[in-house]
Amino acid sequence: MMKEGVKYTGVPSAEELEQIPGIAGEARFEEGPVAVIECVQEIPCNPCEKACPFGAIAVGQPITNLPVLDEAKCTGCGSCLAKCPGLAIFLVHKNYTEATALVEFPFEYLPLPNAGDTVACGGRDGAYVCDGRVVKVNQNKAFDGTTLVSVEVPKKYYMTVRTICRKKQEKA
Repeated sequence: MMKEGVKYTGVPSAEELEQIPGIAGEARFEEGPVAVIECVQEIPCNPCEKACPFGAIAVGQPITNLPVLDEAKCTGCGSCLAKCPGLAIFLVHKNYTEATALVEFPFEYLPLPNAGDTVACGGRDGAYVCDGRVVKVNQNKAFDGTTLVSVEVPKKYYMTVRTICRKKQEKA
């Protein structure tokens, strides 16, 4: 039996993702952009809580609690994305257009893409999921060297795409 999950592979398993308190309900995704906190490790960490200007993320005490998202308070501003040292927070706008979603994620690799580029988008494990179009590359100085990249992808991949593939891979 192959072991799965962050502890064994570095990639959250489906079971781990189902149990975390950092993902909004389906109704909230219909309303507009919202943070998706895929933190599954109970480690001493809370920069996301401090970064949110709206109090939408709570870690509390002990500091090893998983971050809890208050979906009613989350405005989708994205202030928390670059502050997560585990690169485990994403911004998802499910209904960017009628057919597409916008997924924003931290990206700390070079070369950086450019707005307008078509890129191979990957899932949590880095494997190819679909092609996407880069909408924005945000290198704000407040992000301490972490770049945020927004890609437009087919809507059905809004909870799957989490990065840009770094090496050329065969498309599935």
